[in-house]
Amino acid sequence: MDISVIIPLYNEAESLPELNSWIARVMKENSFSYEVLMVDDGSTDGSWDVIKGLSAANPAVHGISFRRNYGKSAALYCGFAQAQGDVVITMDADLQDSPDEIPALVKKIREEGYDVVSGWKQHRKDNPVTKNLPSKLYNATARRITGIKLHDMNCGLKAYRSEVVKNIEVYGEMHRYIPYLAKNAGFTKIGELPVHHQKRKYGKSKFGMSRFVNGFLDLMSLWFLSTFGKKPMHFFGYTGLFMFLVGFVMTVWIIVAKLVHQAHGIRYRAVTDQPLFYLALLAVVLGVMLFLAGFIGEMIARSGSERNKYNIKESL
Repeated sequence: MDISVIIPLYNEAESLPELNSWIARVMKENSFSYEVLMVDDGSTDGSWDVIKGLSAANPAVHGISFRRNYGKSAALYCGFAQAQGDVVITMDADLQDSPDEIPALVKKIREEGYDVVSGWKQHRKDNPVTKNLPSKLYNATARRITGIKLHDMNCGLKAYRSEVVKNIEVYGEMHRYIPYLAKNAGFTKIGELPVHHQKRKYGKSKFGMSRFVNGFLDLMSLWFLSTFGKKPMHFFGYTGLFMFLVGFVMTVWIIVAKLVHQAHGIRYRAVTDQPLFYLALLAVVLGVMLFLAGFIGEMIARSGSERNKYNIKESL
């Protein structure tokens, strides 16, 4: 099969028939064999009934229905698990992503050898204050931390080589950082393609301003796990050792200063009367605790079931 189109959705019943017809037309015009996987993330507006009707009319349409709302990452995870196509396309169900972009995305995967191609909404049709500006700040931060030069990391319209989606795990709200997950899994040829962005035709957005704060926290979590997940002692150990040494040096300084003052008959405050003493004590205690946390984390990492899990490109 050429293409799997995965569409996570929540309360998008009105847009599904039009989106399905649009995808079918594009696939027919380009002679692609395809499947459409619509993942209903606990919709309450009858979206699942619409999907069942579309599937009955078109054998290429398949559906998954969650009992409750789990989030976009869960929908993509289940869609990736069932996808059979050589190229996997993800897109939103709100008609803001154009299926007409699919042939160009597929071409970059097949002919130019990319592992992941992300859409870039150069001219967004969203509110410039509540969405466009925060999105630019978010993407600038993501580029800085991940090292992946994408203008629109969170664009729902993306194309993947099949091997990519079968070797990454999308969880929590990590759907925003699938290119980074792919990079950490060894798929480093990641590119982007300017795509057309349309105004929402039906319903309203399911995402608020909180997604930018959550997105930043998720990015920091992902960066930390990818950097220190299998070697926690490198972070906690070094940090703990540094704090311990700072506290130790401060303690020695206080004691030496007291002895020097006593030797010269200079009045000097008691060690326990000095705020610096308690700061030094705190630094020593925190240093020991961080070092022990790193040690325990190292033991957990070494006993984990995936400690020797590696993605092998090929073998002879």
